[in-house]
Amino acid sequence: MADDKSKQDNRDRSKVSSSEDYEVQYLMTKYDLSRNRALELIIKHNHSRREIERELEAIDI
Repeated sequence: MADDKSKQDNRDRSKVSSSEDYEVQYLMTKYDLSRNRALELIIKHNHSRREIERELEAIDI
């Protein structure tokens, strides 16, 4: 049975929730960050996934 596109949740995937452990853990694993550093970035960039990843990728270049 195909997915029903009218039954989608209302999560905003462009934001990173600091209260969701799996989202913080994902950043920690993907970019090899400490928990404190990941939380700092989330707060600094107002939970914007794009801005967090942009800063971390600029450091790696």
